Amino acid sequence: MSKLETELRAAVRGEVAFDVTSRALVTMDASNYRRVPRGVVAPADAEDVAAVLAVCREHGVPVVARGGGTSIAGQATGTGVVLDFTRHMNRLVALDPAARTAVVQPGLVLDRLQEAAAAHGLRFGPDPSTHSRCTLGGMIGNNSCGSHSVAWGTTADSVRELDVVTARGRRLRLGPDWAGAPDGLRELVDGDLARLRTGFPELPRRISGYALDALLPEKGADVARSFCGSEGTLGVLTEAVVRLVEAPRARALAVLGYADESAAAEAAAGLLPFGPLTVEGMAADLVPSAAALPRGRAWLFVETGGESAVEARARAEAIVRVADVVDALVVTDPAGQRALWRIREDASGRATRMPDGGGTSLSERSRGLGGEAWPGWEDCAVPPARLGAYLRDFRALLGAHGLRGTPYGHFGDGCIHVRIDFDLLTETGIARFRRFSEELAELVVAHGGSLSGEHGDGQARAELLPKMYGQEMVGLFERVKGVWDPDDLLNPGMLVRPAPLDAGLRFSVLPREPVDVAFGYPADGGDFSAAVRRCVGVAKCRTTSVSGSAVMCPSFRATGAEEHSTRGRARLLHEMLAGEVVTDGWRSTQVRDALDLCLSCKGCRSDCPVEVDMATYKAEFLHHHYAGRRRPAAHYAMGRLPVWLRAVTRTRTARLVNALARMRPFARAAKRLGGIAPEREIPRVATRTFSRWWERRRGEDGAAGRGRLVVLWPDTFTEYLSPSVGQAAVRVLEAAGLRVALPPTVHLAKPPVGDGRTVALDPLSLLRGRGRVCCGLTYVSTGQLDRARAVMRRTLDLMEPVLETDAPVVVLEPSCAAALRTDVPELLNDDPRAARLAARVLTFAETLERHAPDWTPPRVDRPVAGQTHCHQHAVLGDAADRRLRQAALLSGELSGGCCGLAGNFGFEKGHYEVSTACAEEQLLPSVRDAPDGTVVLADGFSCRTQLEQLAGVRGRHLAEVLAAALEEGAGNDTGFER
Repeated sequence: MSKLETELRAAVRGEVAFDVTSRALVTMDASNYRRVPRGVVAPADAEDVAAVLAVCREHGVPVVARGGGTSIAGQATGTGVVLDFTRHMNRLVALDPAARTAVVQPGLVLDRLQEAAAAHGLRFGPDPSTHSRCTLGGMIGNNSCGSHSVAWGTTADSVRELDVVTARGRRLRLGPDWAGAPDGLRELVDGDLARLRTGFPELPRRISGYALDALLPEKGADVARSFCGSEGTLGVLTEAVVRLVEAPRARALAVLGYADESAAAEAAAGLLPFGPLTVEGMAADLVPSAAALPRGRAWLFVETGGESAVEARARAEAIVRVADVVDALVVTDPAGQRALWRIREDASGRATRMPDGGGTSLSERSRGLGGEAWPGWEDCAVPPARLGAYLRDFRALLGAHGLRGTPYGHFGDGCIHVRIDFDLLTETGIARFRRFSEELAELVVAHGGSLSGEHGDGQARAELLPKMYGQEMVGLFERVKGVWDPDDLLNPGMLVRPAPLDAGLRFSVLPREPVDVAFGYPADGGDFSAAVRRCVGVAKCRTTSVSGSAVMCPSFRATGAEEHSTRGRARLLHEMLAGEVVTDGWRSTQVRDALDLCLSCKGCRSDCPVEVDMATYKAEFLHHHYAGRRRPAAHYAMGRLPVWLRAVTRTRTARLVNALARMRPFARAAKRLGGIAPEREIPRVATRTFSRWWERRRGEDGAAGRGRLVVLWPDTFTEYLSPSVGQAAVRVLEAAGLRVALPPTVHLAKPPVGDGRTVALDPLSLLRGRGRVCCGLTYVSTGQLDRARAVMRRTLDLMEPVLETDAPVVVLEPSCAAALRTDVPELLNDDPRAARLAARVLTFAETLERHAPDWTPPRVDRPVAGQTHCHQHAVLGDAADRRLRQAALLSGELSGGCCGLAGNFGFEKGHYEVSTACAEEQLLPSVRDAPDGTVVLADGFSCRTQLEQLAGVRGRHLAEVLAAALEEGAGNDTGFER
């Protein structure tokens, strides 16, 4: 332990962490930059902050304050000690509805303040797109704004008083006057009033530099306001009194479609006299293809408020009438508005991948294939009336440098966000990045703008501030920094005496040659480094609550720890590849431990704006980490589950195994041997497999009918653990007029000339040793990728006759369907049969919708509760399921999140607590709160097992519910109620 760490531990009551994981997690924010800190301190209170500053000042070690880590200019990283305010100093201290103020600590997440204020009809005005994870301290440090700034201004407009600790330990209370100002500040301002009156451009989004004009006597000498946007370089915030505003009782959203981006930009300023709450713009490049937007190639999102829905809608419609648009849409439904706003909020992530495809490997970049895009010029701002002209010049400058980017953002304030496909991997590309940055700074200034209009200067733009303010004003900034922080202890290299904008780029430490990996990473050019680079740090995975069908990131919500977020794990993988902090590569125990609580739910694959796929990265890591080494017992017990279940059923010992599992001493020993959580019950093995039931049924019923052939996949869970699901699916599919067959019992003969392909069923083929098909899921989830590939190749061999036909493959278990659609083609990217099989895979509901469109399901007419399977949400989609439920009169919505069992995860020793916490988030409450007679739906075996073991509730696959309804229609009792 270093002397610095020893002294900090003695002085601080909060956590002091100098370990590899803690340091690796904060080497980056959401910018292009990387700095390795000495350590991380999570202060318990303001006294801790003062103690840290005293120790670091004595050792000459810089200090950087960090909130949510979503800054995009590099100001939340540092080489000294990083202060993490999110662990302890994260409280809403007080809320006064009458005064419309709140007292907050710097680590409080904005959404928590909004939730508390909403109960009183109030809100905090500024709301960046990262509102679910950004902190009030970070917002004050960067003077953040958000989409409602045309109505409620910037964070500085909402600040009343600030409690600050200076670098030399003084405790100051800053307010709207000179009281509390550090010694020498007023004298410095009074000596340069003329420069302060003339040196700042007038525009709504001028964030660059220090806000020294707020100290002018005619502006009230507001020291608290001038501190906003100082990016942690002047003092450390410990508490703030902020102003709240009255929230509109109702809102409407007018989405205005324009022919192109320029037309939308030209129109934005003209809408401001109508008093909108927002005027946000974005182009088609950043909009999902399925988005329900009006016609056009660019859109303005214009929100209006009112005392009633009628009034809000009337204001929105008035704006539509005066707007010269291609098409328009007015939405008053809150859910519909949230869905549209999510499109806008996710733009910062989607913008990091250009519309022509996925990531870019170094070899692809050298061939100019494009793909990745980065921040750096994320939020320049110009007067709103000049936005159209500025965007035209901006596009021209991009073209002159051979660069691409899609602007979006706060058109009503003239503030533009954009990610640009800079090549930050090669010397040539970095040199182009610098030249472009210098020329763009000149262009912004020529239009009367600010280099930063929301996120601060940081390292990305501070070097160029002389172009905006001139050397004398920048010199004044340096003198102000000297008054506040004479030792240059706080966030050095930011704003004044800045580090070069092209130094310390986070990509420079990554391998220059592709890493040898098992998966194909088709969206990233086969380059694992490019896959890891996907995480740009917008931290949507750090959202502490989810709404709707969202899943990501259940382990973070359970633990609240950064290393258990998707971003945290991606940062550790980045540092593993870099080899500076995490030095033992694939053998790293730090990376292993962080990935250990990843449920492999694949929620990040859909919910992350840049589609980070941590489940795949985890499997890849485990494959390398345990190569040639003994694995955890759970990998042998549950990773090879198909082998053990097949052995039990072939030897006809299922009854014996079930009996032993109910005997406590045997079960305890078996769980200890297999690495299974002692709190878990061992699931019962079916005494008759689904395939055996099928063989007997075929023998009794004879040949199948003449309907459309569908091949029903006998996944491991349906085959050995819940054959009732397969039986129900057969009944429903056949009732819909489809002809069901199973692999590998399907034998396809050559079709006679002029006739369709004929099918002969051979129920004895399984007994002749043809083997069983398997998606390889359990091997993938435990990182046994060599075995997974062998199993998958055998499966493709068995499925070749099916692939020669046009028969769809129906998969009942969502996790197996997801594995067939994604894991198989990504692991066997050299085998074209893998992609062919993936293209055939359909869910149960998709099969009925596509191949029995005229069939009407039975009327169940019951409410439903339960959870959409996480893999279904992330990979398969549930639109067809929703339509099928609606057709069967199954009312209500399924919850989002993850059940927490997630295949082998919830059964592994040490995971039970997190597993149950995930279930308690949404699944179990939705079932407990359901009225009598509710159908509990759970298509996944894991979800059904979790419900049974934690709530004593039997969940049903949708196929079981429909089959029971068919039986009920035939006069039989169903008994599928809750």
